[in-house]
Amino acid sequence: MAQTHSLIQDCPATAIPAGDAVTIARGTEVFIVQTLGGNVTVRTDRGLFRISLENVGAIGGYAPRSEESSAAPAIEFGEQAVWNALKTCFDPEIPVNIVDLGLIYDLAIERLSTGGHAVEVKMTLTAPGCGMGPVIAEDARQKIAGLPTVELAKVHIVWDPQWAPQMISEAGRKALGLE
Repeated sequence: MAQTHSLIQDCPATAIPAGDAVTIARGTEVFIVQTLGGNVTVRTDRGLFRISLENVGAIGGYAPRSEESSAAPAIEFGEQAVWNALKTCFDPEIPVNIVDLGLIYDLAIERLSTGGHAVEVKMTLTAPGCGMGPVIAEDARQKIAGLPTVELAKVHIVWDPQWAPQMISEAGRKALGLE
């Protein structure tokens, strides 16, 4: 996976960890660091950046592999479908999904009078002040909103309780080499 590519066009991106929207210029050499959840984390001589799924075409010679897809496995809507969608969201610096990182604190599903569903999630971040928080939360919100029958999706960032490494799941600990 670790390859250098050149951008074939100007590319919108998000600076990591600040979370600022930037444009990386056409011709910039990028080193692919992570490709989980459909988004791509790249390193340039200016630092780390997250390129969202809709902009990865700007990376010359890069084609996402099927296992890097942002889509959750299709199943009937329910709580498990929401959890599956959340497991396709990643911190761009950590190769473990936000569920296994222990960032999801609460999940609530409400059936609406229209027959659709409203989903609200409370999540935290590994560090207060992380500029990527809104970006990660919006990625989660979009993936939930894309589920069948979801009419409203909200993701709230909360700080209580404060996240600690002990909140990482067994699968997450294995992926990080902590077990």
